[in-house]
Amino acid sequence: MKRQITRKTFILTAVVGGIVLMLMVIVNTLMTSRQTTTATNEAVSEVSSFYLEAMADRRAKTITNLIDSNFAQMEKAVGFINDEDIGSEEELRDAIGNLKSLLSLDRFALVDNDKIVHTQYTTYTGGSRHSFLSDEKMDKRSVSTVSIYGSSKQLCLAAPTPDLKIAGKQYKASFVQIDVMEIVDLLAFDDAGRTYFGLYSKNGENLSGTELGPYISKHNLFEMIKDVIPEESWDENRYNFLNAVEGSITFIANGAEETLSYVPVEDTDWMMVVLIRESVIQDRIRSISERSLAMSKRQIAFTLLFSALFFIVLLFMMKAVLNKDIEAEKENAKTFRNMANTDSMTGVRNKHAYSEMEAYLNKRILENDIDKLAVVVCDINGLKLVNDTLGHAAGDKLIKDASSMICEFFTHGAVYRIGGDEFVVILQEKGYDTMQEVIADINRVIEDNIKKKEVVISIGYSELTPEDQMVHDVFERADQIMYKRKQQLKQMGAATRSDR
Repeated sequence: MKRQITRKTFILTAVVGGIVLMLMVIVNTLMTSRQTTTATNEAVSEVSSFYLEAMADRRAKTITNLIDSNFAQMEKAVGFINDEDIGSEEELRDAIGNLKSLLSLDRFALVDNDKIVHTQYTTYTGGSRHSFLSDEKMDKRSVSTVSIYGSSKQLCLAAPTPDLKIAGKQYKASFVQIDVMEIVDLLAFDDAGRTYFGLYSKNGENLSGTELGPYISKHNLFEMIKDVIPEESWDENRYNFLNAVEGSITFIANGAEETLSYVPVEDTDWMMVVLIRESVIQDRIRSISERSLAMSKRQIAFTLLFSALFFIVLLFMMKAVLNKDIEAEKENAKTFRNMANTDSMTGVRNKHAYSEMEAYLNKRILENDIDKLAVVVCDINGLKLVNDTLGHAAGDKLIKDASSMICEFFTHGAVYRIGGDEFVVILQEKGYDTMQEVIADINRVIEDNIKKKEVVISIGYSELTPEDQMVHDVFERADQIMYKRKQQLKQMGAATRSDR
């Protein structure tokens, strides 16, 4: 006899089926939530690690660029001194003082073969203070770390000067010293107490004096982490430091997870170390994940479709947060680059920006990818006379007025200030086509300014030829023409360096 399906049986089946289905939804949702959370943490960990390494590498390259820039300025300074007819220690000090101002070499000095150091203000025996002087013959550049008065750390950049002879005395090397705190100020950034950086020696000593998080602080890195990471990991990271190998360390200190990444600073024995406390990115995304998980638990009775839509929203939120952080970092990098490439006095591009443009144009010249290029060299007449007679404030005004004048005429060119009184204009395309007309116009104004006792600028220019291998070839010709123009203006009554 067949049993009929009653209303009660139907309702009971529906209730039981609904409960079973709800339990399945709950279990599936919980399992999916756990899996999603795990996958999110793993993905965030990878992104955080990449972000951290990029921060350390970018700041290490900033120091390397600073070193290269100072070596280039030192070479230019030595070349200038070698060309001058210096006959006494007093004249040498004056020349060093002028070059320090013009080339921004704050601690520039020369060393003779007797290991006597010659600075703007004094001379002293440098054999015990500077390690690079221990070699009888210095045949290559030297980068070392020195301590001044037992505490202040300095980065010492030294280069041999085998062809430098002044007043019958042979000179062995030139060098500059850069205060580590100046480098720290250049690299400084703040992320609400979650991101830290420091410069460290091979043995883990803190050279920059900056705090690397609340646990390590300013102490020796390896002494502080010895008890919070496995001995094998400690030995491996110690080896990396000693052999200039990049790496990263994750450890738990005071109940908080901390991750640091380190990369060697090229040409030095330093390590750039960046630490993110509990990971900036992971903190933000984890909070979103936790709120989303709580929401899913409260709304567990909804259908799987809602859950699927919810996780899609979550992924978009994660993507938005990541994009926001990446865009912010890009904006910070762009701001820093603009600051590094801008002359603070005049607002035009500086020597660093010119070096970058020169390298870019050299590449295009080698690739035969450029046909319209001209270099205009501009030198302000009488700057030293103004500084000596009217003061540096008047000299600064003269520089600004000259810069404004150059920018006013060369509206289709890129203007760079590469020295105290020296500007360079790169002309391409429309700027190249109108060059002759513009130079004729500005020279008329300049010659008229001689009578008015206003801004006078000596201008020389040259165009790229098929024989040129690099921008420097064009620059040299323009520079020679500029000096001839300076003599012409002198004959017209313009002031020169020699005027008193």
